[in-house]
Amino acid sequence: MSYQVLARKYRPRNFETLVGQEHVVRALTHALRTGRLHHAYLFTGTRGVGKTTLSRILAKSLNCVGPDGQGSITAEPCGQCEPCRAIDAGRFVDYVEMDAASNRGVDEMAQLLEQAVYAPSNARFKVYMIDEVHMLTNHAFNSMLKTLEEPPEHVKFILATTDPQKIPVTVLSRCLQFNLKQMPPGHIVGHLENILGQEGVTFEQSALRLLAQGAHGSMRDALSLTDQAIAYAAGAVTLDAVQGMLGALDQSYLVRLLDALANGDGADLMAVADEMASRSLSYNGALQDLGTLLHRIALAQTVPAALPDDLPELADIQRLATQFDPQEVQLFYQIAVHGRNEIGLAPDEYAGFTMTLLRMLAFRPGQGGADQAAAPAPAALARAMPQAAPARPAAAVAAPAAQAARPAAPGAAAAASASAHASAPAPAPSAPPAAQGGAGRAMTSARAALDAALEAARAGSRMGGVPRRPAPSGDAPAARSPAAGSPAAGSPAAAAPRHAGSSRKNSRRRRPASSTTTRSPSRK
Repeated sequence: MSYQVLARKYRPRNFETLVGQEHVVRALTHALRTGRLHHAYLFTGTRGVGKTTLSRILAKSLNCVGPDGQGSITAEPCGQCEPCRAIDAGRFVDYVEMDAASNRGVDEMAQLLEQAVYAPSNARFKVYMIDEVHMLTNHAFNSMLKTLEEPPEHVKFILATTDPQKIPVTVLSRCLQFNLKQMPPGHIVGHLENILGQEGVTFEQSALRLLAQGAHGSMRDALSLTDQAIAYAAGAVTLDAVQGMLGALDQSYLVRLLDALANGDGADLMAVADEMASRSLSYNGALQDLGTLLHRIALAQTVPAALPDDLPELADIQRLATQFDPQEVQLFYQIAVHGRNEIGLAPDEYAGFTMTLLRMLAFRPGQGGADQAAAPAPAALARAMPQAAPARPAAAVAAPAAQAARPAAPGAAAAASASAHASAPAPAPSAPPAAQGGAGRAMTSARAALDAALEAARAGSRMGGVPRRPAPSGDAPAARSPAAGSPAAGSPAAAAPRHAGSSRKNSRRRRPASSTTTRSPSRK
């Protein structure tokens, strides 16, 4: 008898032996036990997760008659009656498996629907299983809509696909959809242990774990790799044999890389990379395995209980967990993930891999960058602070007032008053408290000098001056500065009275702009 591959030999025959799809098994078994059966089912999922296996088990459950031939619909097919054995052997007339990739036209679908109207020949239900249903054409989908919505009572449709996005929503709305999950590595390892135990093949646990990682969630891929490993190792499935078969990277290279990073030794990093190049190892796979190792180191640092105890590199993981800070591990993991995405953009894989390692060596938390930026010098802070305007000394303020205190004419007294008003300093708005106190004292002295000058002017006018006209209600106009060569304000020439015309002209000139002059109506 010819050899039968493990994936076919150990295909599950009932719901109890199905691995990793508990949510689908629960829904189908409850529906079978309560009799609430739908007429169309849609199984979606990646390759090798059990879509065809579930279809066959469901077909057996619908048509099982029991060992005595008196059974009915059940969630536990016997596997001994004629329908069960015929479905397992692939020769049951009323169970039709059609590949939509090779029968995707409207003519093939019309032929299938014409046969569906006839009653089953030797079964309770006629079951049509259409695999890779997303490969059908739009006309084929449209032709089956009416039958899929209201099929005959003896017809059940089971659709399977790896790409449900390509199926029209009109078809999806007519089916019960079940999404099959990828197989976790733990489930794959347990299933492989069971199968190899029945086959009598010795194995290593680490080798099965590596096979489960290489399967990427597919149980059929894991069984195919196991067949290949048995043939490659001539019987025993060992870690060295599986690594050589898959071209997997030895974990010792990754441990050496992390040791070089911990020591900050760039030469050692390049030496390990060159050694990997001499053996033609995959740099993309090396970054993937490096990310896995960093993930386990992070687990050892934060959640030690979540780390499996049967890892061959457990001692190295625990040692490296003490040499790196958690933030360093997180940074290295991110750099490894991004480096794997960017390795295709590098000039070559060696350059992309080594640049990723050098990036890990360069960007380490707490070294360089803003963490070691020098604090600003006190002198710079002093220059940055706003400076207060210096207060004028009281003597400087009082000097103009002292000159104005001499006996003068009424015009000179007004000019002195205006000049004293103009020379009074204003306090700085943003001066510190100390500067504000000095400015306040200077203002007090200036005001005292101004009051003394005004009193002296009033006394001089009472002694012999001409009576002053009352000033307008507004502020006094600012006095003009004397021109060059003219007598000073306190000189006798300046104090001499002018003629009446000049006085009237000056008085008119001193009137504010806001005042208005009215002409007498008697003047022509």
